[in-house]
Amino acid sequence: MALTSRSAIRTATNLSNNLLRSFSTSIKSAHHNNHQQTHKYLEASAFVGSWEAPKDPKEAQAKLALLRRDYAKQVKQVRKNYIQEVEVLRLEKQRKDEAKREALRVANEERKKLKAEAAKARAEERKVADEEFRRTLMKERGEKLEHWRMMEKKREEKKKEKNEAIRRQSSMWVDEKKLEEKLLDAIVNTIPL
Repeated sequence: MALTSRSAIRTATNLSNNLLRSFSTSIKSAHHNNHQQTHKYLEASAFVGSWEAPKDPKEAQAKLALLRRDYAKQVKQVRKNYIQEVEVLRLEKQRKDEAKREALRVANEERKKLKAEAAKARAEERKVADEEFRRTLMKERGEKLEHWRMMEKKREEKKKEKNEAIRRQSSMWVDEKKLEEKLLDAIVNTIPL
């Protein structure tokens, strides 16, 4: 009798809740509504409605103690099952967290490896560019040095030619004794160009 009235109350409550929820447009309430419709309830406890009052109070106390002991055993078993489920969930979460950490570690190592390879490639490119620059610089310096040597050689040749010309002209120079004579002759006998 207690089971039927309880299920009737549950059905009526579910019906009223469903009617109230039908007016709501929230997705969350729709999910909750769906959850309530698909929820599987446990079977009714054997304790509910099992008490029949005996006439003797001592017998009632003994029966009540027996019911309490059975109920305590069932509660203990439920708690034990709950603790085991929580431990399984904790271990599963720990395993997932470790797997995620390992995946992150592997991804970080891979990223660092790629970064190191990219840095190494850039260093190689920089080294090749530096070597090319050094060769170009040495070539330019060589060309400048060669140009400078050539210019120095030309200067030396011009200097030698000038000295040679001065030496040749100096052979034609006049002694001081004849200088006055030559000056007077140059003034008197002008040679048109």
